[in-house]
Amino acid sequence: MENSLPCRIRFARSDEWDEAMTLVWKTFLVFEAPVYLPEGVKSFENFITDSTLKRMFEMGSYQMLVAVYEEKIVGMVTLRDKTHISLLFVEEQYHFMGVGRALVAHLCRYLKNEAGERRITVNASPYGVDFYHRIGFRDLGPEAQSDGIRYTPMEIQF
Repeated sequence: MENSLPCRIRFARSDEWDEAMTLVWKTFLVFEAPVYLPEGVKSFENFITDSTLKRMFEMGSYQMLVAVYEEKIVGMVTLRDKTHISLLFVEEQYHFMGVGRALVAHLCRYLKNEAGERRITVNASPYGVDFYHRIGFRDLGPEAQSDGIRYTPMEIQF
């Protein structure tokens, strides 16, 4: 049973990019990197440190929501191509407290109300597959791999 964490969900400010990416990298190293080949770890690192990605965020074409608890970012989710979850990470000590679920729910409400969208896709990491299933995502195909990154394509309709 998940505990509820009283965090605020909001769009990230431009000055929060580095803090969010530090959370992503730290969490990735604990939960994802152990099941990836070195190529996949390097590909992921290159992705989150790419200056083009940061510029896209600053211009508003790569949106990020953050979960903030006591003025600290404890979770984040990014949206690519208007309806695709690109990154979803929650700091380890806040797992199983509803932070990831709250981030996705907020994202779904935003997309439905502001953009008229009714579907989100994600390429779920091996660690994330069970989480996404628990919140209603369904597989679109079997696990695949690209540049050493393992993922299962999934979607949710709302």
